[in-house]
Amino acid sequence: MASSGKKKTTMAKLNRESKMRERRMDKQARKDARKQLAADVRDGIAPATVDENGIALEVEEDPAAVATARPDDA
Repeated sequence: MASSGKKKTTMAKLNRESKMRERRMDKQARKDARKQLAADVRDGIAPATVDENGIALEVEEDPAAVATARPDDA
């Protein structure tokens, strides 16, 4: 029968487990970003710039480039 005594998990083990959970979350975020990028490319959406981890970076559009790329309606 289990006793409800003192907790026996050390702080070192708790810290290792916490670090492992964080690494798993980071890995899942990179995996999701790669999947999203592949889906965007498949759907014809221009791929975003990605960093070394495969995470899409925000790219600011140049207003002059946008103005020249869109035809005038007038």
